[in-house]
Amino acid sequence: MPSKSKFDFGEFFRRYGTAVIFLLLVVCATMLSSSFLSERNIMNVLRQVSGTGIMAVGMLLVILTRGIDLSVGSIAALGSVLSAVIVAQYSTGASIAMVILAGAACGMISGVLVAYVRLQPFVMTLAMMAIARGMALIISNGQPIMMGERGDTITDFGTSFVYGVPMPVLLMLGVFMVAALVLNFTKFGRLIKAIGSNEEAVRLSGIPVARYVLAVYAISGALAAVAGIISTSRSGVGSATVGVGSELDVIAAVVIGGASLMGGRGSVFNTLLGVLVFGVIGNIMNLINVPGYHQQVFMGVIIVVAMLLQKGTGWLKR
Repeated sequence: MPSKSKFDFGEFFRRYGTAVIFLLLVVCATMLSSSFLSERNIMNVLRQVSGTGIMAVGMLLVILTRGIDLSVGSIAALGSVLSAVIVAQYSTGASIAMVILAGAACGMISGVLVAYVRLQPFVMTLAMMAIARGMALIISNGQPIMMGERGDTITDFGTSFVYGVPMPVLLMLGVFMVAALVLNFTKFGRLIKAIGSNEEAVRLSGIPVARYVLAVYAISGALAAVAGIISTSRSGVGSATVGVGSELDVIAAVVIGGASLMGGRGSVFNTLLGVLVFGVIGNIMNLINVPGYHQQVFMGVIIVVAMLLQKGTGWLKR
């Protein structure tokens, strides 16, 4: 008589834990505030997390290779400032392209030193975090920069809706869809997962590992710059204070989404859920009037709990 397969709670939580947490938070939020499920509030939550979500895609790619990128918030600030400055001199399309290229260049600098010089990702991206923020402050002279009339196209994007959905949200969803296709159906996606799982084996098979590592840091920088443009489009102001501390939220969202900081494991869909989890938590605390400083404490606790749960599923398999 065949034995019944034993339910593997660890594997179940690894696969679906983020979705379970998200659904529980939605239920709690609905009970705590009757306005949570209103269309206006839901669209507001999605719009608020759009920049974080786009940065989270780049962070996921980096983490899959067993790296980390602490510079995303500062590159977003640089992107915000540059988008306000450059649009006054060039066309909107050219301005956006140059800002994204600037973000990619920052990521490439980190990538070169991590992939080829073999500097630690934590140290290198910490340095880039300081450099990019400093550049944003220098360019803006520490002052907010108004977009002006030439930036109307960018600001229209940040405040426009398509069938009731904010344009930044549609852009975020588009980025997630492209990332899902790349990770699941392309050689590039398979290789960056393999690099995170066993870099030496991939190198011995003749794959130029450094090129792929460089590529993910460049993509992360480019997407961070896009997040900066979104911030400017929503407020109409380029500011060097954009993204302060957002690297914490981005990394936490990816980790809550089940990605392993040891590399090789992560899901685009779960990363999106991780971003939404953070958005819902922040929205709940705003709806019940939790003070801003207290919110930071809760966010930190959530990161610790997520890491403990991730570790716990490994214990359950032993």
